[in-house]
Amino acid sequence: MTGPAGVRIEAIDLAAWAPQALDVQAVAFGLTPEEVMVRLHIVGRHAQQPGVIALGAVSGGRLVGFGYGMPNRRDHWWSTVIEPYLVARGHGAWLDDVFAVTELHVLPEFQGRGVGSALIRTLTARSGADRSILSAIDAETPARRLYRSLGYRDLARAVHFPNTERRYAVMGAPLPLRGAGGADVAQSAPANSR
Repeated sequence: MTGPAGVRIEAIDLAAWAPQALDVQAVAFGLTPEEVMVRLHIVGRHAQQPGVIALGAVSGGRLVGFGYGMPNRRDHWWSTVIEPYLVARGHGAWLDDVFAVTELHVLPEFQGRGVGSALIRTLTARSGADRSILSAIDAETPARRLYRSLGYRDLARAVHFPNTERRYAVMGAPLPLRGAGGADVAQSAPANSR
């Protein structure tokens, strides 16, 4: 499918595309080479998960954005970290029967062009789920504004993932996602990263 700004949104083999995807994530999310190496193994494990959906945004033969997700399971590392935060706010049921957007990143020069919106809309539409959950840096960023414009709302804030100083917000939305507006920058937290 040809998306915004002449970018093609297409299904990718997550394991095969992992190095290129992590190159995009490193630029979009500011990862160190050491963090990229750790995440390469994590992405490889995620590629083997039942129901994983992975999409690439391709322009001129190169990957300029990507996103992937999977049906959430309570025994996933990410779920075990966010569960107490969700339960404390009365949102524990959001861990069940939901599609988790695991990663979503777009190169800076392609942000603001609808690429992130096209990726997340296509991912969630292909999921077959009735709702979606994700985590994002807990700050007023273009990514958070994009997610809100699509119907995501905060389920928990100030979530602390081990091995990071940043705090995250967990957001959920009914599917299908609603119309997008505003800036389109896609960055998500290390959802399901272990």
